[in-house]
Amino acid sequence: MTKKTASESVKEEEVVIDVDEPENTIEDLPGVGPATAEKLREAGFEELLAIAVMSPVELAEQAELGEAVAAKIIAGAKKIANIGGFISGKALLDRRRRVKKLTSGSSSLDELLGGGFETQAIVEVYGEFGSGKTQIALQLAVNTILPLDQGGLDGEVFYIDTEDTFRPERIAQMAEGVGIDPQDALDRIHVARAYNSAHQTLLVDEIKRMSKNIDVKLVIVDSLTSHFRAEYIGRGMLAPRQQKLNRHMKELKQLADVQNALILVTNQVMSKPDSMWGDPTRAIGGHIVAHASTFRLYLRKSKGGRRIARLVDSPNLPDGEAVFTVTSEGLTD
Repeated sequence: MTKKTASESVKEEEVVIDVDEPENTIEDLPGVGPATAEKLREAGFEELLAIAVMSPVELAEQAELGEAVAAKIIAGAKKIANIGGFISGKALLDRRRRVKKLTSGSSSLDELLGGGFETQAIVEVYGEFGSGKTQIALQLAVNTILPLDQGGLDGEVFYIDTEDTFRPERIAQMAEGVGIDPQDALDRIHVARAYNSAHQTLLVDEIKRMSKNIDVKLVIVDSLTSHFRAEYIGRGMLAPRQQKLNRHMKELKQLADVQNALILVTNQVMSKPDSMWGDPTRAIGGHIVAHASTFRLYLRKSKGGRRIARLVDSPNLPDGEAVFTVTSEGLTD
């Protein structure tokens, strides 16, 4: 038996390393032929992960398939994508390295959030009227267009406007403030006005369909709860409202994970007069919205045009506060 030299062993190792495994596509799923693959793609399903996280009823409805067929496809996607198995903490840490940070333009606000607003997360920003919720949303929309080395995400923005608060003139001001051509910024920010809660949830499905051709890096819903609050009135409508809100938030989180995107939702508040101590302001949506949000920021106005952002909830950061100012050019310290 001949003994291999060290150089031969290295060459063999190099050959093994250089061989790339072919990436699995939806055609590799059981029961998926050309016609079914076309239906899935038309419904916006390009990634196996996007299929694996669906329920059979939802996939059947969106892709116009039978429920039994949808269940078989989802099971196959879960197996190929290894979504059903446990992974080690080290593997999860490696996956977390895909997370990117988006600057707000305010160093104190970025520091509060551990370096900026992170992708694969839902950030809820709530506060009273005029506290700066929409200004943060507009600033992040502009900053997303910036290259990675400038604290941006170099991607496209989708803005679901439920209260007619989006102003292209403001985007142009903020774009000039960060050195971006205003026309380029407006071209990469896609806006849709949602006229009711059903329309609002359908727009998320539309973003999923468009994401197969567009690099979605930020989705803004401003505001999340205004339509739900207006349409589901009274204690008897609380349960259906919360169920629909819960599903809406899950769809947004799925979009964040699949696209490695940031989801920013602004939220209205209400006052609790029976509160004996502390701030009586509470966010709409209760525990459903609170649990579904990865980070929660509470904004309030201060003296001299300043705003105070308080980090109310985070999976890995301590509570704290940051002070920032809204100027004509955008957010600053």
